[in-house]
Parts: sequence; structure tokens; C-alpha cells
Amino acid sequence: MEQLTSVEICAGAGGQASGLERAGFEHELAVEIEPPAAATLRLNRPQWNVFEGDVREVDGKAFRGIDLLAGGVPCPPFSVAGKQLGADDERDLFPEALRLVREAKPSAVMLENVKGLASQRFAPYRSSILEEFDALGYDADWKLLESASFGVPQLRPRFILVAMKRRYFRKFSWGVRDGHTTTVGEALLPAMAAEGWSGAEAWAIRANRVAPTLVGGSKKHGGADLGPTRAKAAWLALGVNGKGIADEAPNIETPADHIPKLTLGMAATVQGFSADWKIFGRKTAAYRQIGNAFPPPVAEAIGLRIRSALHGRVVTSTDKLEVAG
Repeated sequence: MEQLTSVEICAGAGGQASGLERAGFEHELAVEIEPPAAATLRLNRPQWNVFEGDVREVDGKAFRGIDLLAGGVPCPPFSVAGKQLGADDERDLFPEALRLVREAKPSAVMLENVKGLASQRFAPYRSSILEEFDALGYDADWKLLESASFGVPQLRPRFILVAMKRRYFRKFSWGVRDGHTTTVGEALLPAMAAEGWSGAEAWAIRANRVAPTLVGGSKKHGGADLGPTRAKAAWLALGVNGKGIADEAPNIETPADHIPKLTLGMAATVQGFSADWKIFGRKTAAYRQIGNAFPPPVAEAIGLRIRSALHGRVVTSTDKLEVAG
């Protein structure tokens, strides 16, 4: 598959980056300010050019003509768990993304954020971003997508912006994902049964539903657990103890009726990471990276749609998304 080039900002643990890699994008730069997440990127892809620092320090002109500028800009300015200050929040990096678009002039842009940005409260903000893209010669659209529609065993709604130079955007469509929805039981049964736990099969039957959204927390709020009280209750209904992250999976000595916790590896599976993707850091730092990631299968699917448009293939809204695996 012919490689296209990309620059990714706010790359985190590489959820979006690894998905776009599978869609055929080669990263010329991955930007991440948090040291553990930057270490995760280097651990998995030593060949990537990883810049550990503030996106404000990146000169977009050095990457002029790339095919794709991508990123998961910080969600706190728009999250219902925060104050929803939007443009008044110093963590809002949409202006920096637009600066990089002006400097790098990519063929396409893909930015993802939380569901809160789709609310009526931020309608003027969204309109202002579309207007700026229009002034730069891009057509753009927002779409709220649920990760479970892409085979990820959790809800995890994400609000995604795709912008492309006009000649490409007319060939882009979001498409549909028409396939099997993976449940928590299906995704995690191999890991739950790996050490001989006798209750694994019965547990998987109980967990035969899509999970609530994983909550990674932040440096100030949230630790290595599955989120606030409501989220923990939803996980308990699936037979998962959400009060922490386990060091090991249940084993042959574990009682059959045990309510297990997820391990870091299990949480990564629920997020859609491949089994060989390693997360750097101690438990809390590692779980925070996993819980805040963009599911790779969603990034891959949208990346393939962008790729098709850049290659001149007209894709209709009824075409199925091509998702590997």
C-alpha cells in the first residue's frame, strides 16, 4: 500500500497514530507533551520522529505539503466533566491546529474530541472553525461517531472533524460501518481464561454487552480505576470490579464466582489497541494513557476514507468502511 505522509499533534499513547499507520499513513512527526506517552510512542515505533514538547513549539512550515495533519486536541475545554470553557480554556489547542494548517498546508486534516463539543453550547465555536477552514481553502465537516460501531467493545462517542482541500473533499464521505459489534465478553474471554480461571466462560456470558466509555482521568482527577460511581456501576453489571486495575488476570486458583478487575492489557483491548502495542509507565500513568486514547480501529476506518479521497476515488455514503482485522 502506497504510503501517505502525516503529522500528528497531541498523539498520546498512539491510538490515532497506530490506526492511521494501518490505514497507510507514515508519520513524519508525532507531537506529545507528556513524557510517559512520548515514551510509549518511542517504545512501539523507534523509527518515528517523536517530539516531546508543546505543540506551540512546532514549525508547520517544516512539514509543508504533508498529506494529513491529525490529532486529538485536549478534551477538558469541552468535556461535561470539566467547566466547558471552550475557547476561554488555555488548553484549547484548536487555534494551534489551525496555525499548523496555515503553515503546513496539508491535503487533509483529522481532529478528534469528546462528545461535549457537539453540544449546542459550542455551535458558534464549531462554526468559527469551519469558517476559518473555508477561508484557507478547505471544506470541512463534523461527525459524532460511536466507537462500538467500529468493533470496539465500548461506547466511546468521539466528535471528529475532517477537512480537506476542496478538490479532495468532494470525494470524501463518512460512510457506514456495517459489521459485528464486539462485546466485552468476546474481546476479553481469551485473557480471562489464559491462566486457567474456571469462571471465565460464565463471566463472558455475563459480559456479553458493550462497555461504557473507559475513563482515563487526568493528573488532577482520577486514578487507576474505571471512572466515577456511575461508570463503576455499569462495569459491575458486566461482572467487572471497576475500583482498580489488577496486576494479573484471574488464575486456576481464583474462585469461579470472583468479580475480576481489568488488567492494563485488558483495558487496552477494550480501547481497541492491538495485542503487541506496549504502554510505558507505572500503573496509573499507563492506565491514564489507555483510558484517554482514541481507539485505533476508528482512526483506521476514517483514515481509509481520507486515503480513498486523496487517491481520487469517489466514495458514496452507502459504501462500507474498510476496516482491517
